[in-house]
Amino acid sequence: MKFSPANSLPEYPRPQLVRKDWLNLNGLWELAITNRDVARPDSFPEQILVPFPVESALSGIMRIPSENQAIWYRRNFSIPKKWIGQRILLHFGAVDFETTAWVNGRKVGEHRGGYDGFTFDITDAMVPGGSNELIVSAWDPTDAGTQPRGKQLRKPHSIWYTPTSGIWQTVWLEPVSAAHIKDLKITPDVDKNAIIVHPITTAALGDYSVEVTIRDGSQRVYQASIAPGGQ
Repeated sequence: MKFSPANSLPEYPRPQLVRKDWLNLNGLWELAITNRDVARPDSFPEQILVPFPVESALSGIMRIPSENQAIWYRRNFSIPKKWIGQRILLHFGAVDFETTAWVNGRKVGEHRGGYDGFTFDITDAMVPGGSNELIVSAWDPTDAGTQPRGKQLRKPHSIWYTPTSGIWQTVWLEPVSAAHIKDLKITPDVDKNAIIVHPITTAALGDYSVEVTIRDGSQRVYQASIAPGGQ
């Protein structure tokens, strides 16, 4: 596969809970690497190909930040008009290690952890019909910190790996209704030849249910309606 700003992991990134409407934010972002104590850079002098980590050649940067530096990303985005009136979710597949995000200067969330995906609801910080500025900061001390890091070292050798700092998985937007499915917990029950489906939903006013359909290929084998909090 040949990567380019127009072809930077264009596939929908989540194998479950696939939604038809989404906006991939991979591609060229503005970049600044600063001292960690900087509140916000005055300028973003470089460009990086997201979602490749700053240490990689594919990112276009190929540098290892120190534990005293922060990685700053910036880009603008606009949402399709048909999304206006819905909640807008900003998803990160993974960012190593400590992340903060702002939309139009308003902080929309923080996350710690380099291996798990996370989501911020950015609806209230957006200009629905115009351009929006997204800024993301990331800090990764690698082997100078106590966080889980696997075999990453700032000076890799032998069996030790080059660090993976900053955004390293797809970033994308999705529109959802106020009441929507956040996740699914699926537990097999081998003895009963069954599976238990527990939908994790948002809290919303009013009554609603979750429709579950199980198919074997194209054949529907089971269908049920689940009340909020049920399984």
